[in-house]
Amino acid sequence: MTFLLEHRKRLVALVAVLMVFAAACGGDDENGGSAGGAGGAGGSLSEYDLSGAELTVGSKEFTEQLILGQITIQALEAAGATVDDQTGLVGSNVVREALTSGEIDMYWEYTGTGWITHLGHADAIPDDQEQYEAVAEEDLESNGIEWLEPAGFNNTYAIATSEEAIEELGVETLTDFSEFAASNPDEATLCAASEFLNRNDGLPGLAEAYGFDIPEENIAEVEFGVIFPSVDKGDPCNFGEVFATDGRMAALGLTVLEDDKNFFPGYVPALNVNEAVVEENPDVEQIGADLAAALDTETMTQLNAQVDVDGGFPEQVAQEWLISEGFIE
Repeated sequence: MTFLLEHRKRLVALVAVLMVFAAACGGDDENGGSAGGAGGAGGSLSEYDLSGAELTVGSKEFTEQLILGQITIQALEAAGATVDDQTGLVGSNVVREALTSGEIDMYWEYTGTGWITHLGHADAIPDDQEQYEAVAEEDLESNGIEWLEPAGFNNTYAIATSEEAIEELGVETLTDFSEFAASNPDEATLCAASEFLNRNDGLPGLAEAYGFDIPEENIAEVEFGVIFPSVDKGDPCNFGEVFATDGRMAALGLTVLEDDKNFFPGYVPALNVNEAVVEENPDVEQIGADLAAALDTETMTQLNAQVDVDGGFPEQVAQEWLISEGFIE
């Protein structure tokens, strides 16, 4: 009996030693992240202290938003916060309502959307910096929403077509498209997602600015991801709504029609955060600024392509980018 007791004591001691050893190893996976999280200790974001903070991050449903949401989640976790993932909400109004109601604490919004859709202005401000400053000031004063530092890219709306269509139809600008729609209404077919078809800074405003009218039967309302192969094939549409930083355009050889009347406003993204959240967690503001400073047009287009063209997952693409920038290890 004594022998068995001593044997059990030795086994317990051995297990304890092994557990301490495993904890010391940190459980890191081959990508340098912790086995249970988005990234290991270390990196520039570990200098911030959000320990004890419980934050909720949202996003819209398209690729760029999902990537920005995952970048934010993993950045906040690296600084010590516990983060609830509410990314993938469908539609600008839905995610905005989630922010203003307190269901989420933050998400990335675009200046043009904030100014026109959320604040209700009819016309955008042409200068990107002036637009950012105006929307940030008004949204904070009226709604208690802080616009953190803007990123270095403009994901504006655009109308794209294939290189073959440009050669065959002779349409290179939106003025050309307007004239083409008047003379060849059956071929002026457009694919677009529901939101673009109903926004003032989408098709209704675009048609008014350029003076064209597309017959309803020539407009195909489709999921956003369906637009690219549809335009590439010319079926069911020769033209389609796109975002300027979408990586699928280069992969398919699609070309953006020049907005020669500068109708589309700037869509520069910035992390939108409830004012109270920033006051309680001031490091959130600096983390947002650090992320924004590292995001430019080339970077965002490449990140989008890694998901939409290469088949990567937003979580993994975000993690690899954060590691490559030294934000996490």
